[in-house]
Amino acid sequence: MPELPEITSRAREMQTELTGKTISAVTVLQPKCLNIDPDAFQRSLAWAKIDEVNNHGKWIFTRTDKGWLLINLGMGGEILLTSRDALPRKHRLLFDFTDCSVLAINFWWFGYAHYVPLHKLNEHEMTAKLGPNALDVSIDELTTLIHSNRTRVKAFLLDQTRLAGIGNAYIHDILFLARLHPLRQLNTLSDSDIANLYEGIHKGLELALDRHGAFYEVDLYGNAGGFTADEILIGYRENQPCPRCGTLIQKIKTGGTSSFICPSCQPL
Repeated sequence: MPELPEITSRAREMQTELTGKTISAVTVLQPKCLNIDPDAFQRSLAWAKIDEVNNHGKWIFTRTDKGWLLINLGMGGEILLTSRDALPRKHRLLFDFTDCSVLAINFWWFGYAHYVPLHKLNEHEMTAKLGPNALDVSIDELTTLIHSNRTRVKAFLLDQTRLAGIGNAYIHDILFLARLHPLRQLNTLSDSDIANLYEGIHKGLELALDRHGAFYEVDLYGNAGGFTADEILIGYRENQPCPRCGTLIQKIKTGGTSSFICPSCQPL
C-alpha cells in the first residue's frame, strides 16, 4: 500500500507535470471508485484546468478551476503520465489533456477518485477528519497529540485522524528507530520517548521520500522507487538478526495486525 513517501512523491510529480494542463475528456472504466454518478464526474472535470497538486496523508488533492479531484490508491496502483498510443494494459480511469497527453490511473484492489466542488472540500467525509501529515508536525505538536490520547503507540500512528500518511509498510522501522514496542501505552511515554518517536518518524519516512518511494511502487513515468528492500531495517524480517544488537527479529500479533520487533531494543 502506498504511504506518505509514495503519495507525496506522486503529488510532487503531478504538480510539476500537470499544472496548467486542461482536461479534455474523462474515461471511467471502474465506476465504483467514484463518489458521484460517472456522467456527473465526467461533466464536472471536462475542460477543467489544473491549478495545483498536493497531498494530505495518503490522498492526492488536485485542484482545478472547476473543483477538486481527490485520488486515493487504496491497496496500491499506478498513476502514469502517458499518451493514447502507449496506454498501460490495466487502467481504471483516463484523463485526456488538450496537449494529447493522458493520465492513466489503475487500482490494484480498491481505490478512490472523488470529485468535490471547490468550496465544499470540508464536506468530503473521507478527508475532512485527516490529521496533519506525519512529517509536518513539530515535536511540540506531537507531544500535544500524544498527551490527548490514551491508546497504544502503534494504533496512534496508524490512526489517520491523528497523523496522516503512516501505514503498515513503514511503521515497523519507525517504532524500531524510536526503540518503542508497538503495544506501549501513550500515557507511559516520557519526553525522551516522544523525542525518539519524533526522530523515528522522520528517519523512517524521509529516506524513502528522498528516493521517491519504495521499490514496489512506480512513479508518474513508470520508474520504480529507489527505496530498496535492503534498506528496510526490521519490517518483514522475521528471524533475521537485528541490525543494532543481533537479536533475532520477532513477528508478534498486535491487535488485528502483526508487528515486527526486536525484543531487546523494543521491550514492552
